[in-house]
Amino acid sequence: MADSYEMCCERADAAALAASNAALDNVRDRELRAEKTWRGLAAKARSVVESREKVEREKLAERQMLARQDDLADTANDNADDGDDDDAAGSVAN
Repeated sequence: MADSYEMCCERADAAALAASNAALDNVRDRELRAEKTWRGLAAKARSVVESREKVEREKLAERQMLARQDDLADTANDNADDGDDDDAAGSVAN
């Protein structure tokens, strides 16, 4: 991502430094606006990464739950099949 959190923070820090070193009010104001913008972009970049990670965790949890359900269904079907075989053999023997 071009606007990574770290890059945005670096740019914000550079703008803050430039603002503190500015001799002219308009330059200082411009750099302070730039710093504020970069900090906002950094927060947004971090939020996007956190949202993606959350979605991935939720998808993984759902896949794991579905896999467990499939395993339980397979086990139940296997047990039911085993029981049917016994009943069929018992019926033939009678």
